[in-house]
Amino acid sequence: MKAWTRPEVPVLDPSPGRPRVHDTASGQLVTVGPDDGAARLYVCGITPYDATHLGHANTYVTFDLLNRAWRDGGLDVVYTQNVTDVDDPLLERAEATGVAWEELAADQVELFRTDMEALNVIPPDHYIGAVESIPLVIDLIGRLQATGLIYAVDDAEYPDLYFACSQAAGFLSESHLDVDAAIAIFGERGGDPDRPGKRDPLDCLVWRLARPGEPSWESNLGRGRPGWHIECTAIALEHLGEHFDVQGGGSDLIFPHHEMCAAEGTAATGRPFARAFVHAGMVGYDGEKMSKSKGNLVLVSKLRAAGEDPMAIRLALLAHHYRDDWEYTDADLAAARERLALWRRAAHGDAGLPASDTIDAIRAALRNDLDAPAALTAVDAWAAASVDIDVDDTDAPSAVARALDALLGVRL
Repeated sequence: MKAWTRPEVPVLDPSPGRPRVHDTASGQLVTVGPDDGAARLYVCGITPYDATHLGHANTYVTFDLLNRAWRDGGLDVVYTQNVTDVDDPLLERAEATGVAWEELAADQVELFRTDMEALNVIPPDHYIGAVESIPLVIDLIGRLQATGLIYAVDDAEYPDLYFACSQAAGFLSESHLDVDAAIAIFGERGGDPDRPGKRDPLDCLVWRLARPGEPSWESNLGRGRPGWHIECTAIALEHLGEHFDVQGGGSDLIFPHHEMCAAEGTAATGRPFARAFVHAGMVGYDGEKMSKSKGNLVLVSKLRAAGEDPMAIRLALLAHHYRDDWEYTDADLAAARERLALWRRAAHGDAGLPASDTIDAIRAALRNDLDAPAALTAVDAWAAASVDIDVDDTDAPSAVARALDALLGVRL
């Protein structure tokens, strides 16, 4: 599957260093990225039936900051993202709207691409759909069968294959949930803890045998399709290898998705799945988390169609620390428009305050747990001073503009 067009990212003077981010598993700030070579990042992608709301955008802008911080520190980056282009929610939406599921997925993936391009997000190196990853999933299930952790559910009609999460080493060590809480959340987030015939309520589906009217594919496991978690595990291991640097996504993926991916990956390789698990907060609207199921969506495409500048949308997101939960209001975008206008006025001026201290402050903020609000505050101070006093550094406006593009992804 093709990703979107890669933007030209300005190259700044070298500034070696690696960012620290919050690792959900340890609860600590940890330095991420290798001492040399390529940093390896996996971010869970969309299920393409209603893209892209501001919650999605918040997540992908977050990990774009990490990507840019690594690159600015002198590291290469290998970035992989999936698209869950066959799954129950997609099939249900397709049936409800009378659109073929393949057509719905293709349309929404293309919309997502255009939104990401508009927001100046660096695309993944590997952009992989669930359908095209089916051979990888089948191979991974085969590896897991050798561990004894794959079993057929006790169901005479549909003996689907499950992974015995409850028996996997380290299970629940990322989310730190107790079993009762995990079962409750599993049921709320696409799991099936009450399915008869499972050995444990927390075991997860890895291969769903074909049902009438559902898409399915031939395999040595029986005709069927992948479960959700195994898809990301297989794609990450194939394109990033064992024990990669960061698995990322929204905080609603901590459990069950990332916990179950980690359990499957560790069982298959004998090594921890990722070095750090990094999660963006939830964006609310009208008093609830923004989600497709609730229908309280603010769509990037609709904001763009209404004439909003994508850079203002990006700044509205960057004004909140990536780990915070927050509620979007029109005031967020209004403030972002004002900030963008000030920055452009300063960046397009003939001269400004010297740029080096401001660029250093942006870098320091991003390397300290992707603290975009602190970076924005530093730029605000530079811009306000540069337009309100006599200054004579004629190189400063272009230097700051290049840094904002390279580090924050904000094009002036």
